[in-house]
Amino acid sequence: MKLSLAEENYLKAVYHLSAEGETEVSTNAIAEEMQTKAASVSDMMRRLSEKELVHYKKYQGVRISNDGARAALQVVRKHRLWEVFLVEKLKFSWDQVHEIAEQLEHIKSPLLIKRLDEFLGHPKYDPHGDPIPDENGEFKEKPQIPLSSTNLNDDGIVVAVKDTSPVFLQHLDRIGIYLGAKIKTIEKTEFDGSMEILIDQKNKLFISKEVAQNVLVTN
Repeated sequence: MKLSLAEENYLKAVYHLSAEGETEVSTNAIAEEMQTKAASVSDMMRRLSEKELVHYKKYQGVRISNDGARAALQVVRKHRLWEVFLVEKLKFSWDQVHEIAEQLEHIKSPLLIKRLDEFLGHPKYDPHGDPIPDENGEFKEKPQIPLSSTNLNDDGIVVAVKDTSPVFLQHLDRIGIYLGAKIKTIEKTEFDGSMEILIDQKNKLFISKEVAQNVLVTN
C-alpha cells in the first residue's frame, strides 16, 4: 500500500503516542504532536481508517491497527537506520541527525533500506539507544530505567535517552553524559529531585531531576 509522506508521519505519531500500539490516543494529543489543528487530524484519521490502518470513530480515541503498526514500524526502521548511517559513516553528532532522518525516512525503496541495513552490519539500536525494528517490524528493548529511579550507590550504564531534542543532547555533551557512560548514584536531594553522580569513576556531577528522568540506564 502506497502512503503519502503526511500519512506516514501521522501513523508514526499515533504509534508512538499509543505506547507502541497498546492504547488509544485522542485527536487532541495527535494534533499537539503534529502541531496542527484537531480538525486536520480528524480528516487524516478518516483517511487512514478507510485504509484500515487505524480504528477511528468521531469523538472517540484512535487506535492503530495491526497493519498500521507494521507500516509505522517500517518508517521507524528507516529513520533509525539513517540516523546510524549519519553518525557512524558521515560523522554527524547525535544532536544533528533527527531532522535529516525525518526526510530520509520517506524513501520508498525496500532494496535500498535492505542494503543500508547490511552495509551498517544490521545494527540493533540507533545513536540515541532506541531499538531498530527488523524487516518484520520486530525489535528487542533493552532493560532500562530512568536514572532518577536508581538508588544510592547503584551503578548503571547509559543505554538510551528519552528526550532526543538537540538542546538536551547538546547539554548531555557539555556535561559528559553519553551512551555507554558508567554512572554511580552518589546522592539524591529530596527537595527537588536533583542528584549527584559519578561518571566513569572519575567525574562528579550534579544534575537536575529533569535530566535524570530523561537519561535511561541499565545495570
